[in-house]
Amino acid sequence: MVDTKTPGDKTLSVPTKTLTLKPRVETGTVRQSFSHGRTKQVVVEKRGKRRVGGDAPATETHAPEPVAAKPAPAAKAPLSRPAAAPGAARSGSGVVLRTLTEDERSARASALADAKVREVEERRLAEEEAKRRASREGIEQAEREAAEARRKAEEERHRLEEEAKRKAEVEAKKRFGEAEAKTATAATTPAPAAARPAAARPAGARPATAAVPPARAPGVAADGSDEDEGPRQIRRGPGGAVRAVTPPKTTHKPGPQKERGRLTLVTALNADDVRERSIASFRRRTQRLKGHAANEPKEKLIREVVIPEAITIQELANRMSERAVDVIRLLMKQGAMHKITDVIDADTAQLITEEMGHSVKRVAASDVEEGLFDVVDDSTDTEPRSPVVTVMGHVDHGKTSLLDALRHANVVSGEAGGITQHIGAYQVTSPESGKKITFIDTPGHAAFTAMRARGAKVTDIVILVVAADDGVMPQTVEAINHAKAAKVPMIVAINKIDKPDAKPERVRTELLQHEVQVESFGGEVVDVEVSAKNKTNLDKLLEMIALQAELLDLKTNSERPAEGTVIEAKLDRGRGPVATVLVQRGTLKVGDIIVAGAEMGRVRALISDQGENLDEAGPSVPVEVLGFNGPPEAGDRLAVVENEARARQVTSYRAHQKRENAAASISGMRGSLEQMMSQLKTAGRKEFPLIVKADVQGSLEAILGSLEKLGTDEVAARILHAGVGGISESDVTLAEGFNAAIIGFSVRANKEAAAAAKRNGIEIRYYNIIYDLVDDIKKAMSGLLAPTLRETMLGNAQILEVFNISKVGKVAGCRVTDGTVERGANVRLIRDNVVVHEGKLSTLKRFKDEVKEVQSGQECGMAFENYGDMRVGDVIECYRVETIQRSL
Repeated sequence: MVDTKTPGDKTLSVPTKTLTLKPRVETGTVRQSFSHGRTKQVVVEKRGKRRVGGDAPATETHAPEPVAAKPAPAAKAPLSRPAAAPGAARSGSGVVLRTLTEDERSARASALADAKVREVEERRLAEEEAKRRASREGIEQAEREAAEARRKAEEERHRLEEEAKRKAEVEAKKRFGEAEAKTATAATTPAPAAARPAAARPAGARPATAAVPPARAPGVAADGSDEDEGPRQIRRGPGGAVRAVTPPKTTHKPGPQKERGRLTLVTALNADDVRERSIASFRRRTQRLKGHAANEPKEKLIREVVIPEAITIQELANRMSERAVDVIRLLMKQGAMHKITDVIDADTAQLITEEMGHSVKRVAASDVEEGLFDVVDDSTDTEPRSPVVTVMGHVDHGKTSLLDALRHANVVSGEAGGITQHIGAYQVTSPESGKKITFIDTPGHAAFTAMRARGAKVTDIVILVVAADDGVMPQTVEAINHAKAAKVPMIVAINKIDKPDAKPERVRTELLQHEVQVESFGGEVVDVEVSAKNKTNLDKLLEMIALQAELLDLKTNSERPAEGTVIEAKLDRGRGPVATVLVQRGTLKVGDIIVAGAEMGRVRALISDQGENLDEAGPSVPVEVLGFNGPPEAGDRLAVVENEARARQVTSYRAHQKRENAAASISGMRGSLEQMMSQLKTAGRKEFPLIVKADVQGSLEAILGSLEKLGTDEVAARILHAGVGGISESDVTLAEGFNAAIIGFSVRANKEAAAAAKRNGIEIRYYNIIYDLVDDIKKAMSGLLAPTLRETMLGNAQILEVFNISKVGKVAGCRVTDGTVERGANVRLIRDNVVVHEGKLSTLKRFKDEVKEVQSGQECGMAFENYGDMRVGDVIECYRVETIQRSL
């Protein structure tokens, strides 16, 4: 084989230096510390990344310039490596630090003091770094645009080459046939590459790519300007064989750009497709290009942190998107040691949040009730509504009888004892105007003060019923005060004018003492003389009510969600919890979700005062509502909410508040000095345990108020349990544990409860009239009072002589000076006007006989029990102690 060497040819040379692989492992030693002072020295290895040979600069190779110029775009990757080198140098070998000494602590403290001085310099350096980074990003953007231009030029070149190949093959087939086409194709393949003008290079190409050497003969393949233009031949030394080098596959396919995807079995076996860069490789390249952005300080996000009344440290850190360790560190700087699960108050949480640069929004648990009540209606959507009239007055003045005459009903006959003990709501249609009027009947007994107060709160007009033959009574005065507190107009109805001893003028005069001046006396209060029994002037009373309602101009919006007040509540055995509700605003419909106090529910049925089922109840309409989970408290406000979640939030908050108030009242929280002294006084007070069950909430409230008033400093009623509904077996079990009595007001015990009470000896008392209930409890509590001891003087005797009798002891010979002396009575021995002994007479003799008593002026012999120091001239005072039972 002839070795020819053409002048100017560049040959490949192998350096004489032996090629070796540097170790990629850095080693170091670390001393580990264990418990009980044990240590151990271990070797730590740090492995570096494998550096690919292609990353070296292109200037170190001895290849020709055209060949070395092609990988120039990939040479941009090493530009970003020096930025990562300092970070690699800063990350140490992971040595565990030892405990700091005092000198080191002082040095670090001084370093921290100098940190503020360096902060200004660091800010200036940061601004300069930002400017440099902006300029660097501009350069990189220009390089990316140049690379894109080169890529497009390569695609255009490949397209032209493919087109030239195709035309050559077609021309060869036409001239020489199929056999000679292959030779013609091989001969014409390098032609386009050699004839490609230098102007085909992109404008943004580097100068190294523009310096293309002169074209060579087609037979010389070693100096091809592109790696893909046919096989290259390299020679290994003089006389060596020429071996063809397989050209690398191109990474670009002529034609439209193909979307990147995974390497699958189909794409690997398809010869037409060329394997491209994977998605992971493309992501790594993007990450390398953006690597410098990760080292930039991130801008802190300012958040609005919602802080409740109490919050845990973990929850506070989560809401700020901060580490809980940083929160605890701030608390430790303030001198408070906390764990991550500790609960802190809202003020501390606000200080921590503001210290960390966030804004604060304070909320309270009571915010769940916002928007439930008192939403202002639009004046354009309002319409007139019926007036609500409350009838008030003293007991047995004819309030219910007057309502019965208006309603043509007979409610009085159904009340026990002939007195009203329940609050009732009725709707009456005026026969003249045809408008409806809602009446609320309140009890007149002194125990039902809370009922009267509730009636005055929900009313528009108050009718004060006063009996013409009885005048103004205590509950009449109380009703006047309720009306004044509610700031509602009042109409005085002087009832029972049909009686012969009726004196309406006396009623008007007595009302003047309580600042109620009727129109007949020149005042503003309307008065009407009526008779419920004879139905006299009832039309005039309705006319006055309509006139007063017209003056008030009562309007409301009926299309909004309903609001109302629970007038009465009870637990019906067949229907469950039933609440009498007066709708004040909006319309209550079947299926609405309602909240009243600590109870919630869905309206299952609406029943009017006539017993009819209604689909909806508008403003000023009293209805019975079925569907509560439990009986609400009388006086609770009712509201319709949008969903059950809101209802559960409101009821859970109210139930929590109710439990806290009950616990505070039972335990007796320590307060002022006066409260502590009052607790000391009541420490020895006797308690009368009771369990009270009533038919409705209002009656139960009245009974509890009356029993509370019976208590004194020595004895008081202790209510173990009070509820609405019948007496159950659990009530009997509770009474057995505390030895308590069970009181049932208008309710009865079921069969099981009655049998259990009889078996365990528990007393159950039933009442229908509140008078009898209060009187019996008062007598029972009076039995717990300590009796009063009273002394009754019997007489005095003077000792004349003292005799010493054997087997008996000393006997005093006395003369009774006044009164009488009885055997067995209590005596006092008085010497020089000083009591020296108190005891009892053991012997009383007249001459030699034992007698029961000795009259004044007679002489007798006396001896004391277990006492014998008697002297002549002492005075013996005889008295009797009487025990008197006390009462409340």
